[in-house]
This record gives sequence, structure tokens and C-alpha cells, in this order.
Amino acid sequence: MTKDRPINLTRRSLLIASCLCVGCVLPGPLLANAPMIKSDAPQFFRLMVGDYEVTVLSDGKNPLAALKLLKGDTSRIAHTLESNFLGEQVETSHNSFLVNTGDKLVLVDAGAGTLLGPHTGKLLSSLRAAGYWPEQIDEVYLTHLHTDHVGGLMSGDEKTFPNAVVRADKRDTDYWLNEENMRAAPAETKRFFVAAMASLSPYMKAGKLKTFEGGADLVSGIRAHPAYGHTPGHTMYEVESRQEKLLLWGDIVHVAAVQFADPRVTIGYDIDQVEAEQEHWRVFENAAKNRYMIGGAHLPFPGLGHVSNEDKTYSFIALD
Repeated sequence: MTKDRPINLTRRSLLIASCLCVGCVLPGPLLANAPMIKSDAPQFFRLMVGDYEVTVLSDGKNPLAALKLLKGDTSRIAHTLESNFLGEQVETSHNSFLVNTGDKLVLVDAGAGTLLGPHTGKLLSSLRAAGYWPEQIDEVYLTHLHTDHVGGLMSGDEKTFPNAVVRADKRDTDYWLNEENMRAAPAETKRFFVAAMASLSPYMKAGKLKTFEGGADLVSGIRAHPAYGHTPGHTMYEVESRQEKLLLWGDIVHVAAVQFADPRVTIGYDIDQVEAEQEHWRVFENAAKNRYMIGGAHLPFPGLGHVSNEDKTYSFIALD
């Protein structure tokens, strides 16, 4: 018994010390009452397309009134939303794409800036988190001139990208930057004209707005492809290097669960519903047949993946 006593004392000391350590690690009741964060961290995602580095930048997410805005068989749309565990409001990503060719730094779409409320306008924080600064952007390519794609061109009264040339299809600039068109537009559409004019006018005055018409080679490895219908000059941008291709298709799709399953479904924002539907069929078929990657402005972040066509049914296969 005498010999065992030192061992017991050692064990007792270790037991007391371990209890004290556990007490230090476990938070008390007051420490558990932490505030909710209620905000997202900056988001970016990087991949290589041949020799080009592409960084997807999140501008945030906004609720989309899917059942109200989608145009088609309402009962079928509602059933598709429900079967995909979606409600009438669908949280929708806003994605922009930064392409580094090695010679040029090109941003495709500028985000909403301050024009769509607190849930968007995150592009600059995502850009900086990805290791870039707005002064480094050489060119900004706009898929179209809707608010959520042009609002981020301005930061207050200053150009967000002071050294960048902004490019867009002439059909879109001729339409959205025309005051006569704005006066003739329905009341609910006038805000698009106001946003486009406010966002692009400073670049126009500085001689930084350059338009193109239809298909055009812009910089080495990036080509514009017309995809009219959503807006008069809606444009896709093809990024190609070493036989790898990424098609940045803007607003071809807003609600993936519904529109891939039924390409006839358009959205209220489409200026020409017939032309927009035709683009769905054409672009889906081409992407599925040629198996290249697509990037969508409103597909779930990072908005990258492939289009599959089996048994004459299209589906979106998100990048793994």
C-alpha cells in the first residue's frame, strides 16, 4: 500500500488537471449565445481553360419570382419547381467571369453594383478576394445591358474599372441608351434604361465604350456570338485555348430546373419570347452535341457545367 501511494497521487493530479482542461474548453451558457452572421463571404472559383485562367466571381444571390416570371405551362412549371424542392421564389446566383489570357484581363459582366439592393453588389469583394484589383481590368464584355450586368460599372460617381474598355453589341447599346425608346417603354421597363444610361454614360464620355456587331473576334481566344431574344443584342462569349472551350452564355437560362427540362419556357424579362425560345433549343443542342463547358450568369454558383441530351431531354450537369 505504501508503494502504491505516489502512483495514486499522480493519478489524482492528472484527473484534476484533465477536469480543469475540459472546463476550459467547454463554453459556458453565456458564450453559446452568439449573434447570427447573416452575410456571405466573398466567393470565387478558378479553373483553367487551356492556357487561360478563368475565375468565377459571385456578385451575390437574389430571390427570383419564378412562378410569376417564367412563361409557359404554369401547372407544369409549378410541378417541376415542387419536384426539385423549389418554391415560387427561387434563390438565383449572379455570376461574372474573369478571363486572364496572359496578355489581357477580361471581365464578362460587371454585376449589379448598388442598383439591386443588399443581396447583390458583391463582385468587387469577390474580385479582391481572388487576388485582383479593379484597376487591373483591361476590358469588360457585357452580355447585355440589364441592371444586374451593368450596375457594377460605377462605384458612386466614379468608374469602377478606370482603365477598362467596355464592349457590347451595338444592337443593345442602340436600344437601351436611346431616350426615345425609354419614353415609349412600359413603366416597369423604364428602370432598365435608366440603369444602363447611368452605368455606361461615363465610359462613353471617356471614349471607353466600344461596340461590335454580331459575331466578332475581340481579343485573342475570345469571340462574341449573338444570342438575341433576351435583349436585342444579347451576346455570348466563347473562350477557347488549346482546343478547350468555355461558352459564357449570359442569360440563356434563369431557372435551370425548369428551362433545361422544357426549353419552351421563357421569362418575362425576354424582349422577344419567340427568339429567346429558339436560342434555348439552338444553344442547348450545340452544347450537348459538342460537349464543351458552359458558364451561366444565373446558374447556381459557380455556374459551370455541361448540357446533356438523352432521350431528347436536356439536363444540366454541374461541374464536379
